[in-house]
Amino acid sequence: MKISQGKHHTQALLCLAQRRADVLFAMLRDGTFHEPQPAAVA
Repeated sequence: MKISQGKHHTQALLCLAQRRADVLFAMLRDGTFHEPQPAAVA
């Protein structure tokens, strides 16, 4: 997590937004749909 790395809240949010944008652009590039995997329960 970015917060545990000493980053500020805003920097952490920007990192998450960039990851979402990367997924979106990859979907558009490849013409695929994102199918989220269910979270593993520990």
